[in-house]
Amino acid sequence: MKKSLLILVCLMLSLTGVAQERKFSPEKFEADLEAFITKEAKLNESEAAKFFPLFREMHQKQRSIYMKMRNYGKEKPATADACAAAIRNRDKLNMELSQLEQTYHKKMMQVVSPSKVYDAIRAESNFHRQMMKGWQMPRPNGWQMPRGGMQRPRGKRP
Repeated sequence: MKKSLLILVCLMLSLTGVAQERKFSPEKFEADLEAFITKEAKLNESEAAKFFPLFREMHQKQRSIYMKMRNYGKEKPATADACAAAIRNRDKLNMELSQLEQTYHKKMMQVVSPSKVYDAIRAESNFHRQMMKGWQMPRPNGWQMPRGGMQRPRGKRP
């Protein structure tokens, strides 16, 4: 009885530890992103000190635009005119987002070379792609994710 209780307590503690490790931390995410960009774009310390304040500022402004866009997707408007207005507003926000990126890319090219800004943009995209792959649910052994969706390999039975 005591052994089974001890095993149960140990199991619960280990599961709690695993759950805490998988908790999302925005600060860690941002630090990892900046480290990845620094490495991939080959930014030295002085370039990184000039580049990342602009980068963070751009992302902060992008977040506010994304929040506005999110509000348009919450509920479908009741009338066709309201739907058309929502679409127009969302299109304006998309254009605002593009103009914001263009403005900040120009500012970034003034503090570091255009080649490094290009590498930083690609590095950010690659970082997000890698993070999304890491967040996917684990698949059972032998299962693959082809273009058509999750399928069992031919010739093998579970």
